[in-house]
Amino acid sequence: MRDSPPAIVEYSLVHFRQRYDWDCGLSCIMMLLDRNERREFLANFKNICETGGFGESTWTIDLCYILKDLGIKHKYLTTTFGADPSHVGKDYYKCFNTDEARVNEKFQNASSFDIPIEIQTVTHRYLVEHLANHGNIILLTNASLLYCDLCKANKLTIELRSCLGLKPTYMGHYIIICGYDERIQKFIYRNPAFRDKVCYMSFEAMDRARKVNGTDEDLILIYDKGM
Repeated sequence: MRDSPPAIVEYSLVHFRQRYDWDCGLSCIMMLLDRNERREFLANFKNICETGGFGESTWTIDLCYILKDLGIKHKYLTTTFGADPSHVGKDYYKCFNTDEARVNEKFQNASSFDIPIEIQTVTHRYLVEHLANHGNIILLTNASLLYCDLCKANKLTIELRSCLGLKPTYMGHYIIICGYDERIQKFIYRNPAFRDKVCYMSFEAMDRARKVNGTDEDLILIYDKGM
């Protein structure tokens, strides 16, 4: 019989606050590195962006290639293989036409670089089990739906929009889920847009933030404990 996951899991990460309005995904990767690795990453930051070909428009597949170069075991889960053409013309993908060829090529070549991609949708229970058994998770979310139950950041804004019946705008944003607390049914995460802190958000609310149109339910499972 499979053991139940522990009630609380939290991975210790050294926080890194993003420096620009587009480098949240890269900042999540830097939270996975030790201090020497991070120092080297920052020293080569411009070259990493140029080599990756993404400039200031990082997609999840771009992050996977960087993780592979860094030797970090991971698996990419998404609902869409390649760049979804339904995103053409959407405000949240202003560079879609420029990015499409690069993104599709990286998807097509991923297997030859031993970058595992699985097309599936998962529940929050799946995420909890991964955190309990393997490691952190880099997650693409709608920043407009993120909040923190501890400091109430963004929560009042979300509640006000809900009361007024306003639909939140989509702003793609990467965070790193670094744990959970089963007792209060919440994920623990670090938001690179904030200063050094951990945030708490309910399982259900995080599902809403990560499953909205535009995310393709992208997430990267990190295997700190092996696969």
